[in-house]
Amino acid sequence: MTPRLLALACAGSLCLAACARPGNAPDPSTAPPPPGDTAATAAQSTDAAAAELPVSDVRPFTATEVATFDEPWAMAFLPDGRLLVTEKKGALKLIDVATGQVGDISGVPEVDYGGQGGFGDIALHPQFASNHVVYVSYAEAGDDDTRGGAVARGTLALDDSGGGKLEDLDVIWRQVPKVEGRGHYGHRLLFGSDGKLWITSSERQKFDPAQDMQSNLGKMIRLNDDGSVPADNPFADQGGVTAQVWSLGHRNLLGIDFDAQGRLWEVEMGPKGGDELNLIERGGNYGYPIVSNGDHYDGRDIPDHDTRPEFDAPKAWWSPVISPSSLLIYSGDLFPDWKGDALIGGLSSQSLVRVEIDGDNAREAQRFDMGQRIRAVEQGPDGALWLLEDGEKGRLLKLVPVAG
Repeated sequence: MTPRLLALACAGSLCLAACARPGNAPDPSTAPPPPGDTAATAAQSTDAAAAELPVSDVRPFTATEVATFDEPWAMAFLPDGRLLVTEKKGALKLIDVATGQVGDISGVPEVDYGGQGGFGDIALHPQFASNHVVYVSYAEAGDDDTRGGAVARGTLALDDSGGGKLEDLDVIWRQVPKVEGRGHYGHRLLFGSDGKLWITSSERQKFDPAQDMQSNLGKMIRLNDDGSVPADNPFADQGGVTAQVWSLGHRNLLGIDFDAQGRLWEVEMGPKGGDELNLIERGGNYGYPIVSNGDHYDGRDIPDHDTRPEFDAPKAWWSPVISPSSLLIYSGDLFPDWKGDALIGGLSSQSLVRVEIDGDNAREAQRFDMGQRIRAVEQGPDGALWLLEDGEKGRLLKLVPVAG
């Protein structure tokens, strides 16, 4: 394949969801799976040319450090403006962003920490203000050295000391099957305006499950808030884990968000090249591991998306990679020129990537060198941007426009 910084997918190359039904994927590779996206292995999993990609010389924002955390992974704002932050080793923190005070939330589930696994995402129930229900994702151990992602929900009880406790935790979803290895969990969480829970379920570096409908790996999952399956899911009549699936053919999904029109966008890591920004369609098949705009880690070619138009193609893709960690569709007023744009945290690229979305088209508009791996991007109540750096002593940064 010919490397390109960014390619745009023509809307005409996309087929209807019915055109891309699951099938038996060929053996995609006998090469070992790529290394995890931890800082220690990032250099192995990234094309060296990524360091030469152009970045913006002028930042339209100032970045202020608010706190530091031990391997932070995700964050969620409470209605009162305080912020919940997960730490990968299995801790949940509550920070008052006005004072910098950090408290502990106990009652976190036991996590299987290692590689890319550990404590993951956190999301508030749409009626959190009245029911105090939160959802957490994490890696859990299974039998015979296997493990998989899980999602639990519980009640957040805050105390007067600036901390609190998770109570009555109940697991409502698990990756099936549990497999060996500690890579590609995904498990980002998001609620839609209809109250449905969306879960990204990566293929655990096992390739074929992304096309296997008896597995929920390599899929976009849509559930009711109690973990049951909505009757209008595209494969609901098939039952079992198949009923959970909204779309398939994904690799390592690490960011999801809705735009102002209610459309769901997703970013995922490609193999050696081919990171993707996708517009998610009901019942869509995005082709992995049959097609990808990247190649296998042993150098063998994977057919590009344009060779198989029956699969949904990405709206934008990167080769060399940016290693996307998270996705935010900006809707605030502090950065008015960015409203409706996608903001992507970059791990190996150590960047904040801005992508302009115009209808069904998307293109990278700017890339800001942050000097550190960016694990998460969030929008604050006032429209400010918040970033979490990856790794030990990962900083929480607040981004506001440059004055004047």
